[in-house]
Amino acid sequence: MSEQLSTIVIEATAKHTATVIWLHGLGDSGVGWLFLVEELGPKFPYIKWILPNAPLKAITSFGEGVLVNAWFNINSFEEKAHLEKIDEDGMLESVGLVDQLIQNERNLGLSSQRILLGGFSQGCVISLLTAVSTCHQLAGVVACSGWLALGEKLNTFGSEMNKQIPILMCHGEDDSVVAFRFGKATAKYLAKKGYTIQFKNYPELAHAVEPKEIKDISEFIAKCLPVISKL
Repeated sequence: MSEQLSTIVIEATAKHTATVIWLHGLGDSGVGWLFLVEELGPKFPYIKWILPNAPLKAITSFGEGVLVNAWFNINSFEEKAHLEKIDEDGMLESVGLVDQLIQNERNLGLSSQRILLGGFSQGCVISLLTAVSTCHQLAGVVACSGWLALGEKLNTFGSEMNKQIPILMCHGEDDSVVAFRFGKATAKYLAKKGYTIQFKNYPELAHAVEPKEIKDISEFIAKCLPVISKL
């Protein structure tokens, strides 16, 4: 794939032994998630953080002439939008771009089992699609405030290896952008299909993150990417 994502990279402050790749939501950018690195970076000095910027896309629901950073197109934000045709091509293209970031880290000598992928909203969608389709045995995936798209094609993706990738799903119960029920249904569906899922819900949280959620993410990272004591 010739296209590559622009990224913000925050290097490890100690010897680099792990990498976290974090995908932002619709209209955001990698800069919008620097707060997560500022919060968690000191706890994990051996982790390099990669915050990619999604490609500029015209979003149908925004009207003509509007370009924003987006992992895929959205036709409508109406209640029944999930019944409309989704941008499968755009989603799979983004999965390919993220897979390329993972491969770049592997080309530097890092094991895929020392790479964790995370994302919020649209970034969550792409993180989950990557989790179920990638050929890389990732350390884990964090999926916040999103859902699994193309779930009806789950049996055509990946292999049994993908089911072993730990997935942490987090969702606010007061989310009016991506309804809480969609996240909960995704977790239930993936668990039924044999994927390794933890689901965390946050009362009164809207389409955002909160300190308790960041704490849960931190604990998940610590479990999936522990310190390597002997180098």
